[in-house]
This record gives sequence, structure tokens and C-alpha cells, in this order.
Amino acid sequence: MAERKAGVSSPEELKSFVESAGSRLLVVDVRNPDASAEPGDQKSITVAAVPSDDFRPQAQHLIFDRSTDSMPLPDVEKNTPIITHCGGGGRGQKAKDYLMANGFTDVLNGGGPKETECWNEFGDK
Repeated sequence: MAERKAGVSSPEELKSFVESAGSRLLVVDVRNPDASAEPGDQKSITVAAVPSDDFRPQAQHLIFDRSTDSMPLPDVEKNTPIITHCGGGGRGQKAKDYLMANGFTDVLNGGGPKETECWNEFGDK
């Protein structure tokens, strides 16, 4: 089994965070658009403007730009529980650090589970 990248939450930390966040949880996918979908997955593709059966209502696709070390900020309260999600955990950690530097107080790096496992890890809608 591969070791987790620095800053990626343990399975126990992730489970506890998801349970305590409840319906307030926001999952922020920080991958580039070409990396945000695997065949057959319809829950993590750029989030629909209006929640639907195919999209998780509490998810946003906000790309972390490595060239500028920045990203758009989610339009939510600063104390909203947020899980950052990427392909392996590195970009998720940079996004977590960026969000916290911009006043967000409850952010966890969820790493980069496969699309087919993502919502099992982060809780279903």
C-alpha cells in the first residue's frame, strides 16, 4: 500500500470530519478539467448550477492553479467544513493551505481517491 502524501488525512480523520460536518460539508475538487472525470462517473464533473440527481449539491470544482499558487474562493461562510480533493493529495494540500490563509477555518485534505470511490470516502449526497 502506498504511503499518503504529506497533509492527506488518514481514513479515521476523514471519517470523523465527514460525520461531524454532516450536511454542511463542501467537497472542493481542485483538479484541472481534463483530470476530473473517469468514464462512467457523473458526480464529480464540474458541478451543475442547480443540484440534480447526477451531481452532488455540496460540491464545487475550483481549479488550483500551480503557476500562481491560487484558486477561486468558494462562496460559502468561512467556517464551512471543506474537504479538498485532487488526483493524489499534493494539490489538495496546496488548496487547503490557500483556503486557510484566506480565512477558511475548517478545511481537510481528502487526498485523491478514485472517482469510483470518491463519494464512498466523502459521504454520499
